[in-house]
Formats: sequence, C-alpha cells, structure tokens
Amino acid sequence: MNFALTDEQTMLRDTVRAFLNDKSPVTRVRTVMESDSGVDEELWIAMAELGLQAMHIPEEYGGAGFSLLETGIVLEELGRNVVAVPYLSSVVLGGSAVLIAGSEEQKAEILAAVAGGELRLALAITEEGRSWDPADIALEATADGESFVLHGAKSYVVDGHSADMLVVSAREGAGVSLFLVPTDVPHLSISRIPTMDMTRQQAMVTFDAVRVPASSRLGAAGSGVATLEQLYDIAAAMLAFDQVGGAERCLEMSVEYAKDRFQFGRAIGSFQAIKHKCADMLVQVESARSAAYHAGWAAAEDPDELAVAAPTAKAYCSDAYFFCAGETIQVHGGIGFTWEHDAHLYLKRAKTSQVMLGDSAEWRARLAMRLGI
Repeated sequence: MNFALTDEQTMLRDTVRAFLNDKSPVTRVRTVMESDSGVDEELWIAMAELGLQAMHIPEEYGGAGFSLLETGIVLEELGRNVVAVPYLSSVVLGGSAVLIAGSEEQKAEILAAVAGGELRLALAITEEGRSWDPADIALEATADGESFVLHGAKSYVVDGHSADMLVVSAREGAGVSLFLVPTDVPHLSISRIPTMDMTRQQAMVTFDAVRVPASSRLGAAGSGVATLEQLYDIAAAMLAFDQVGGAERCLEMSVEYAKDRFQFGRAIGSFQAIKHKCADMLVQVESARSAAYHAGWAAAEDPDELAVAAPTAKAYCSDAYFFCAGETIQVHGGIGFTWEHDAHLYLKRAKTSQVMLGDSAEWRARLAMRLGI
C-alpha cells in the first residue's frame, strides 16, 4: 500500500485545482447557490469537457477507465471550493449504483450519458423521519403486468431537483429493490426543501402511483439491500475525500488569517491559543487524509479491505471536517460568524456531510460489527 500519488495523479490534482480556482471560486459558489437551479451549469459542462464525470466509469461504457481513487482526488478538490455541482450525487451515488447492479443494457445506455455530463442521476433512499438503513424503506413497488407502480415519498434526495433520473429504493414483496425512474414521468413531483448547506441542495420526491416498466428495475428482485451495502461503502470513501478537501481549506484560511490579523501590536498567530488551534487542525487534516486515501486505495484495489477502511474514513473524516470548520470560525472571531465570510459555507457543508449516509456513531457501530467487536 503506497499513499504517494503517481505523477499522473498529481497532475490530475493540480489540473483540477487550477481549473476550479479559475472557474468556481467561492465568490461564484455564493452566486450559484442562491440561483433558481442551485447548480453551476456552465461549470458542469466544462467539467464534462475535461472528462471529470467519466473518471471511474469503465471505457466499455463510455468512461475514462480510471479507478475510484482518481474520482476521490477530483472530489477532494471539489470539496476545497464547496463547489455547487451534482458530482457526488450523479457520478458517485447514481453512477456507482448502476455499475454495481445494472444489466449490460442499462450500463451501456446510462453510464455513457453520465460520463459525458448529459445525464444526471440522484439516489433516492431516505424517507421523512427515517434513516439510511434499508430496513427503514417504506415506499412500495407493486407489480402490475409488465410494469411496477410506485407509491410513497423520498426525502433528503441530494441534488434531486436537478436530476434527470432517480435511483429509487422500494419494497418489492418481502425484499428491497432498486428502480431507475426518469424525473419527467407522470405522477412524480419534486420540490426543493430548505437545507443548511445551500451548496449541496436536497429535494422531496413524491410518487403518486408512478408507473415504470419492469426493465427499469436495477438488479434482481430483492437485491437492493446487498447493492446498497456495497454502494454505501464506496460513497463513504468518496465523501471522505470531499471532507478532507474542505477541512484542508479551513486550515489554510485559519493560518492565512492568523498571519494577517494583528491584535495588541502582533499577529494573532503568535499567541499560543491560536497556535494550538491551528496545530490541532493540522493533526486532524493529516489524519483524515490518511483515512480517506486508505479507503480510496481499498475502493480501487481491495474490496475486502474497504469493509474496514470505508467506515473508518467516514467516521473520522466527518468529525475532523466539522472540528476544523468550527475552529476556523473561532480563529476568525466575530467576522467568522457573519454571512459575508466563507467560513459558514464550510461549517454547513461539514455538518450535512457528517450526517449523510448516517452519522459517525452509526459508522463506528458498523465498523465494530464487521470486526466482530
């Protein structure tokens, strides 16, 4: 296991960082997050031209054929700028679900469009007042001839308002199945819901007898739980990269401010209390990076190791990011609490990422169970 980046991976990171600093500084993110769509459409197209949506999608399905580790590197840079694009929802959550459970026909039809940025996917799993646990899924799929009819609602669907197609979990008989549902089908309604993090918006989706063909089922009947377990590990590993990027930027902002802000005739960074805060943040960032890259390596090379690496990364990186975002506000003092300062964007992203896919306690419990503790 070698966590050092190859020359190609370093070039990818540097290219994406320069690209995002130019195309999507935080000043632009602020404008986009308050727009009607909440998505940077121009940036999404430009990312597709660079091939960023195609990273871990195999070449036979129109992708670039890289590994999930390269996708993680892209997510780390997206997290540094809290970019408002549906990369996590479409490429990681939706795209990986199709890769795991889709038929050859479904993969060929959907993944090439995802890789080209032409089709956006969103994962619709959670329901009002319920968790990410498949046992909490209540939406029903009833067979009706050559179709399925879906009844129920999904909440907290990340980027659901801008998606072209949903990957929906539903109860089919005694089990759970996944279905591909275009967002323009009759009797389906989508509405954005107010959320803390305006850079990664969420939606409520209502299914009022939505009819989809039997061919829209993703995988075999009742295979949804196994698919979601595998998907959650991949998603947790990739989300950890996003969290590391954000935490690192919080540290950078704090250090820059500590050098520039003078109080009592000296830079505040010279005071021991501020030094300790920045040092603690550095420890959190570097430890989180190790956890994320371990999970990224496992996702690319060793699925068995991912069973341990993914919950470790999700739990640790979630808490590290939230800690760093909170300390950033403390270092900045009063200005850090204001709407005008960028610190609040990172704090809100950190908090919503912390509970996405389940909170840190749930992932630690999952790790303990897998280790037989």
